[in-house]
Amino acid sequence: MKFQILHESVGRVRLRAVQASMSMEQADVLEAWLLALPEVDQATVHERICGVIIVFRGDREALYQKLAGFSYALAAPKVRIASRHSRAMNRAYKEKLVDQVLRHYLKKLYFPLPLRRVLNTCHALPRIVCAVKTLLRGKLTVDVLDGVALGVSLLTGDFSTTGSVRFLLKLGETIDEWTHKKSVDDLARSMSLQVDQVWQLMEDGAQALVDLAQIRPGDRIVVHTGHVLPLDGILEGGDVMLNQASLTGESVPVAKRPGAAVYAGSVVEEGNCVVRVTGSAGDNRYDRIVRMIEQSEKLKSGAEKRAYDLADRLVPWCMGGSILTWLLTGDTTRAVSVLMVDFSCALKLSMPLSVLSAIREAGRHKITVKGGKFLEKLSEADTVIFDKTGTLTHACPTVQGVVPFNGKDEDEMLRVAACLEEHFPHSVANAVVRAAAERGLCHQEMHSEPEYVVAHGIATKIGGERAVIGSRHFVFEDEGVAVRPEDQARFDALDPGCSWLYLAIGGVLSAAVGILDPLRPEAGTIVELLHEAGIGKTVMLTGDNRNTAAAIARELGMDDFHAEVLPEDKARYVQTEQAQGRKVVMIGDGINDAPALSQADVGVAIGSGATIAREVADITVAAEDLRELVLLRRLSEKLMRRIGRNYRFVMGFNSALIALGAFGLLPPAASALLHNGSTLLLSMDCLTDLLPE
Repeated sequence: MKFQILHESVGRVRLRAVQASMSMEQADVLEAWLLALPEVDQATVHERICGVIIVFRGDREALYQKLAGFSYALAAPKVRIASRHSRAMNRAYKEKLVDQVLRHYLKKLYFPLPLRRVLNTCHALPRIVCAVKTLLRGKLTVDVLDGVALGVSLLTGDFSTTGSVRFLLKLGETIDEWTHKKSVDDLARSMSLQVDQVWQLMEDGAQALVDLAQIRPGDRIVVHTGHVLPLDGILEGGDVMLNQASLTGESVPVAKRPGAAVYAGSVVEEGNCVVRVTGSAGDNRYDRIVRMIEQSEKLKSGAEKRAYDLADRLVPWCMGGSILTWLLTGDTTRAVSVLMVDFSCALKLSMPLSVLSAIREAGRHKITVKGGKFLEKLSEADTVIFDKTGTLTHACPTVQGVVPFNGKDEDEMLRVAACLEEHFPHSVANAVVRAAAERGLCHQEMHSEPEYVVAHGIATKIGGERAVIGSRHFVFEDEGVAVRPEDQARFDALDPGCSWLYLAIGGVLSAAVGILDPLRPEAGTIVELLHEAGIGKTVMLTGDNRNTAAAIARELGMDDFHAEVLPEDKARYVQTEQAQGRKVVMIGDGINDAPALSQADVGVAIGSGATIAREVADITVAAEDLRELVLLRRLSEKLMRRIGRNYRFVMGFNSALIALGAFGLLPPAASALLHNGSTLLLSMDCLTDLLPE
């Protein structure tokens, strides 16, 4: 496909697609395709002008070559568009705003005065009727203020003011409605499932990894422990415990047995299951998320809730001020000027916009925030707790060696270990599977259904014998595995610098798999930066032995650490810190971190970790650099400062407008114009970035 280069700068290019016109569907495909390119950080497509803006890294010519090979037909089946109706919604509201402005001013220019009066009266009547109905229900809301203002203007014969006020109110409502719908759309997209492939159960009983888009109603899929259900369906096999927090907000797992209905977005916390699919990918999932967001207050920050409450409480005061002004001056124009100014619009619009803008800005740094509530809590946090493996350590641990025991073959033991570990999403398990693949070892199913013991290991049967793989505590203490006397010397000589996975078959140690999990390069820096950002206490929790944990904690400069901890120990430690009045952020990546992530004031999951960790967490950091956590902390603090500044501006400016209207210095139309104009300008300011590039 051909593109015309309009402007180039370092890391940025503006292009025009050489085509007569571009549909919204084509724009969505092109934008999604660009965002999927590894070198592209940001991409925006404007379908009206066929314009494309790309922010990228790396070689410009290589990017141009990929663009030259782009095709809508080839790209459409491969890309995933988060929300196909978002672009159409934005266009519809832009056209609606333009239409309202043009119609208002064309009427003023070309319609005779008598006709304008009739039209203004007819358009004002629905609001007046609404105000009367609201009063009859015993409520005093902004609708009453608007209806009274329009009614008084009509009764005094000020039809020009009636028309101007009605136009400004309508304009403000359209902007408010657009903002709300876009907020819901963005939040829903941030909570999308992000599942591309699933295990399909074939007719012969074999499992095949296929693209989610290929699954049709009636197909059967297998979902393992720690994975998310990608589709609605009926449970056909397996007793499981499902975490349905993404749908119901309830974090307590629910037991499900064959025959029960299960829903997309639920996470399998215990057990494996077979699900017969009842809906295709995308069916109803978006609608359920939207309903959850609209009906639930849990995603709103405390600042947003306080703004809504304050706006409602101030309505009677505005009404009282208007009545008092009329009683003291006898001037209905002054009374209407006071009615034209309320605090509700600015407070209820600017606060969600500020939060939405911050969430979007976090998204540009590959950080997904599931609601403003969590940014507010992050700004108040004073304690950060880190899981070690996969969080502070490198995201991709490697197998350093396999030591066979009991006369076993080294490659055969690695093959068995990979066969067990491939079912469970953890960085160490991935390392074992990858090591087997690098050696060209085929590890087809050779065992019965594996059982995952959280934070310990895996148990199954191979050839009728019990086989276990996992930590030293699990294998030797819980399972009572023995080491043959002739293997003891080699066992004692295992390198203490590695973490070891122990594989036992038939109650006898068969192999030890050495895992080297190097620290992330920025791990030491992140602790120092968090302290500088106002975090008073940093803690590391790990299942490693105490000596290894102590050395790592000293190297990183941690304030405290706890070794050989289980998942319930992590959650219990978080509770202990909270009981002491601390605001806790928990950062983890694995299934065993899920309880602590749920318990913490803010749970932060590393994007490369287990699905259940990302689902349970309030924030997901997909970036490779942990220093993004410091950026997130700064973003949350600046958000709260912006919200505080908005409070002060709204209260001060609108109070001044009320005073000027009461003293007769501002007519009603001017009061309404300044009030709505200030709300619009404040909203535009709320959409600006909080952090410099």
